[in-house]
Amino acid sequence: MTSTSHTGARRALPILTTEQVGVLKPELADVIEYRKSGLSLNWIIGCPLECGYCVRHLFDNFKMKTPRRLMNDAQAVARLTGHPYFQPHRTPIQLLNRATDPMLPAVKPHLFTVLRLLDEQHLTNHVLIITRWRVTPEDCAVLNSFRHLRLTVLVTHSGIEDRAIEPVDSAIAAVSLRTLYRHAERYRTILYWRPIVPGLNDSTLHLQRARELSRTAHATVFTGLFFREQIQAYYQDHGLPMPYEHTARRKILPETLEQRILGAVASGEVGGWGPLFRKTSCGVAFAHGEADYNGHFGIRELCDICPPEQIHRCQKALVKPDLAKVTRVARALGASGAVEVTDRAIVVEGLDEPPRYYLQHGFGYQCHDRAKPHLHRQHGRAAIGWPAPNGTPAP
Repeated sequence: MTSTSHTGARRALPILTTEQVGVLKPELADVIEYRKSGLSLNWIIGCPLECGYCVRHLFDNFKMKTPRRLMNDAQAVARLTGHPYFQPHRTPIQLLNRATDPMLPAVKPHLFTVLRLLDEQHLTNHVLIITRWRVTPEDCAVLNSFRHLRLTVLVTHSGIEDRAIEPVDSAIAAVSLRTLYRHAERYRTILYWRPIVPGLNDSTLHLQRARELSRTAHATVFTGLFFREQIQAYYQDHGLPMPYEHTARRKILPETLEQRILGAVASGEVGGWGPLFRKTSCGVAFAHGEADYNGHFGIRELCDICPPEQIHRCQKALVKPDLAKVTRVARALGASGAVEVTDRAIVVEGLDEPPRYYLQHGFGYQCHDRAKPHLHRQHGRAAIGWPAPNGTPAP
């Protein structure tokens, strides 16, 4: 089966030459990146959807509008399944979530080919696909055809109406979400309500739209804006209104904004909502009727909005790992200093994000860097908009 089998005759995307790959940032040329929501495979780069806040700014390829492959689809699968951090049936996988949209017409045949190649290996790993583009009933039939993968399609919808920030009409994502939900059999679909920014897309009308969409998804995950220096520079160069005065390593979702959202949900201000979650893996796990594979239940305050049945699943599944075993694996990965296992998380020193995520997914238990603590109720978000530990307002 070729990459055009599911969508009719369509030419395969060209593969960049060695010389073309050589001028890319090393992070972009490396097709594997370990993120919290999974081992991320990005063998296609280039996207025409000019969202101002896109993480492509971080890789200096925002101007690359035409998708191109870094390798063929079979090579991409081999690179993924042969990665040292890949664990069959356990490691969550993300496909094409960094440098293109997987449902673009030229991209999705390759997406479907990779899904088929993974499914043919009888792998049952979670596979996450994130899109804001058009999904048709024919696409849904393909997504339903995979028998082993635990597949989830997350549809990004912000409701941002400023076309200078987000040129893609959010109505496209809304239609795709409804289509996916209506046709879902083997896969699940998530409303990925993001990025939510104070004063930009948090009005009562925006909440009303999100509420309506939440009822046409198996779960809803809400989150804030990823605002790094490169994205700030793009905003400045294009005269866009600055969402925040400062940049941050983590996503920004101020406390007052979260409370406004949760207050509207609890009070019924804009009507009944579908299941709502703070974390991606929580929503994905709920949609599949499973406990969270990131072990977020250790961070109890994260769970105060979860449905009772999900709290029961996660509570039953969470097992505090053995310190000696954790220490042995962490040391093999390069951890320095003391290794600790608390009731909330594994705490390590000297490990970057990829080995920490390997530990987290391997043990089903949160893994934190002692130097970058997750503060109470901040839920791993940026300090912007949250009180500092001494009680003073953060920047």
